Amino acid sequence: MGVAFISWGRFIDGQGQRITVPAPSTDRGAPWLLDFLAREALPLRKAGFTAIQLPPTSKAQGGAGVGCDGYGLFDPRDLGRKNQQGSIPTRYGPKDCLTRFVAVAHACGLDVYLDLVLHQRMGENGGPGVFRYLGADGHTLNGRGPTNSGWFRGVPPDNLPEDDVPNVFYDFAFGRELSYQHCRPPRVTIDDALDFGDWVFRTTGADGARFDDAKGTWAPFVHEFMTTGVMASKLFYSEFFDGNPAVLNGWAAYPPMSNRSLVEDFTMHWALQSACNGGNAQALNGAGFTAWRPDLACTFVDNPDTDTSPGEAVISNKLLAYAFLLSIEGYPFVYAKDYFSASVWPGAYGLGQWIANLVWIHEHLANGGTTTRYVDDKVIVVNRTGTPGLLTALNFDTMNARRITCATSFGANTQLHDYTGRHPDIRTDGAGAATFTIPSNAFNGGQSYLCFSHAGIDSPNQVTGRATTQTIFGAPDLDVMPALNTRATAAHITAARNTEMRVTIRPDRTGWRAGSQLQLAVTDAAGNSVIRLSCPGATANAQGRAGGGEHVISIGGEHLPEAGSAFQIDVTYTAPQTL
Repeated sequence: MGVAFISWGRFIDGQGQRITVPAPSTDRGAPWLLDFLAREALPLRKAGFTAIQLPPTSKAQGGAGVGCDGYGLFDPRDLGRKNQQGSIPTRYGPKDCLTRFVAVAHACGLDVYLDLVLHQRMGENGGPGVFRYLGADGHTLNGRGPTNSGWFRGVPPDNLPEDDVPNVFYDFAFGRELSYQHCRPPRVTIDDALDFGDWVFRTTGADGARFDDAKGTWAPFVHEFMTTGVMASKLFYSEFFDGNPAVLNGWAAYPPMSNRSLVEDFTMHWALQSACNGGNAQALNGAGFTAWRPDLACTFVDNPDTDTSPGEAVISNKLLAYAFLLSIEGYPFVYAKDYFSASVWPGAYGLGQWIANLVWIHEHLANGGTTTRYVDDKVIVVNRTGTPGLLTALNFDTMNARRITCATSFGANTQLHDYTGRHPDIRTDGAGAATFTIPSNAFNGGQSYLCFSHAGIDSPNQVTGRATTQTIFGAPDLDVMPALNTRATAAHITAARNTEMRVTIRPDRTGWRAGSQLQLAVTDAAGNSVIRLSCPGATANAQGRAGGGEHVISIGGEHLPEAGSAFQIDVTYTAPQTL
């Protein structure tokens, strides 16, 4: 399934408060996270990562402030283009940076996952449960999706009851909690969420999403959201905060979800915490929801929640955790704070060189089922039995190296190489067993692991890029103005020089008369024309060759209604791999 990268982190400031990654809005000289990730996309793909998980990129309470991580959602349709909550950008950058990052990631062969917050809202600005948003003109509160008390649980005068969520006792509001089962009028919140989902996936071109707080959300809505329209073709995985694999299985595998979403494997996280913090190898034997349903399990060592929550983090031997995680089945997610160094983000852990080696091992060696070949209190050895095969051995003993002999799937008299570089080559005996010595876990350094497979494998991680299709929606209640009789900029895109660019435009022709038409132009960074297109009918399309750099897409028209004409522009292009 590849290896995904959780691309941001949380940190503790000098006052003990949780903050997120640096940003130029508060940290002089720091890049926007989305620009930083665009520069890191190619190195991450060359390291073997296959997908990037973004933080929530809609405008949240606090705007671009230091503590604004995106989960206090204010306006879902503001991706950093409206002056709300004290800033135009989100904490992670303006909208153009988001769409550019997605295109660059695709050019580098990476998928991109959004983080969708559909459980709560924060920052009401018109009374209890009343949220009003700016529209495309930047000053009128006519933005799409205005709310009232009939959208939220327990807000007077509607005072909606709790939805039938999977676990009512652990359903925390985190602000104003949206109701999908009991909303008034019926389905108003569902229909708004479906409209938002279509808009955000088509706007960004993202490939999937994390669904935040599924444990506190009415499951029939979650399933409907993931199976409607453009969302039906996207990968979803959900945060269901529970350490019981039977509970995770009951939610993910049975109606109404019926295997539609993967789920974060908190069971595995707690097992890794027990093993690494307590030196207990037995905790890993058969551990995790991945032992039940590896096809539905998203495994992780830490994430922004567990890492900064007291009692939840893996605080010792993180490399042992990653060695195990990247050897077994499931869809592994690597936390950026573990990967990057403190020179990138103060407080980051700097394990990247070792994690990159383990990612390569996962992508090239770890196939097939998982069998435990040896386990005691301090040592566990697991064997991936597909081709070419992988034998991973972990030692939690801080005092002693351990000499182990165990069965393998490699067959008799087979030369094996340790792809961590810690152990000389070995050869299985006539029965196919291997004998090796795992170094001690001296000073709890977490470097006491070995990864054996057939000798002579040296395949690089391939970089196979692709084009991106994104849609520009022009409408008075969104973030891009409708087309008027004067030309205006609709969007910026960054395209690689001499690559093909295609555009399709679909206007709303309400109020049109004889001679009405939209006119679209794409110009490159030097002002040269790439595409010019007139659309007097229901649709029109054209193509050209990109000139390189940032391109401007502008839209106007002739004989259009005074209020303008809404439109959709699909643009397909290939971004550069580096900026």
